[in-house]
Amino acid sequence: MSIAFLCPGQGSQQPGMFEQLPDHPYVQKTLQEAEDILQTDISLFDTKAQLQSTTTVQLALFIWSMAVYRAFKSEGYTPDMAAGHSVGAFGAAVITGALAFRDALPLVQKRGEWMEKQHPSGYGMGVVTGLSYRQMTTLLEEYERDETMYLANVNADDQFTISGEVSTLESFLTAAAAEGARKAERLNVAVPSHCVLMKEVSEKMESALQTVSFSSPTIPYAGNTKPRALLNTEKMKDDLAESISHTVRWNEVMHLYYERGARLFIELSPQAVLSDLINKQSSEIRGISVSHGYEDCCLLMERYSLK
Repeated sequence: MSIAFLCPGQGSQQPGMFEQLPDHPYVQKTLQEAEDILQTDISLFDTKAQLQSTTTVQLALFIWSMAVYRAFKSEGYTPDMAAGHSVGAFGAAVITGALAFRDALPLVQKRGEWMEKQHPSGYGMGVVTGLSYRQMTTLLEEYERDETMYLANVNADDQFTISGEVSTLESFLTAAAAEGARKAERLNVAVPSHCVLMKEVSEKMESALQTVSFSSPTIPYAGNTKPRALLNTEKMKDDLAESISHTVRWNEVMHLYYERGARLFIELSPQAVLSDLINKQSSEIRGISVSHGYEDCCLLMERYSLK
């Protein structure tokens, strides 16, 4: 049975998250390397004040997931495939061996900075659960015509996120609740990710990626916008850039990896957002976040490797 590593996107951050990292030499080594590359003290990245910044959030999550991945790798725990949600895709690219950590970190920093500058205020994201895809797209039709609201992520059969203007977000969430949504609320995200409002950022990232050296991946990378198991570096670059301004099809990504034999999904995250989604899909698969215990993840990987 195959094992997949999952890297989180914005929304999985929380204050004090660096304190949750396992006490491991490769964790400390990664944190120090990140400081050397960024030329800044990252110890405050996980404070409540600092996590109000999109750039800091994306950097903190990327560094967190890479620190844990390196700890696992040093002990012989490696995945058969990797996927990353939103900015987590850069972590997945590193795990596949296609992108070096030293090259990925500045790209993540630029990504966050460009997104903040593109729409510094008046925009955000919301989450809706309990509606079908058809119900969501029907509700969104009017807003998309007005170019004020967009479908950002399809995370599960009944969980979606939306991006757009703050005033319109409130109106849409009220409409979704009236339609029967179990949950319809704002997310703690200050930029309208994964929609056409970020087209210029995608274009900047496309250019930036051409200046970085990529290697042939040793395991598949899952595309965010076109759920495919990618082993082609040019297609990986396209996905890393395009996903900033296109809908993330995460639900399809997980189905894809299930079809390819993945049965254990390890979430390299301070929270259990992605693994919770996995565990709701089928009793045949298991998702666990490192936030539930580093040693527990190691034990499960040993068991699944023997199956």
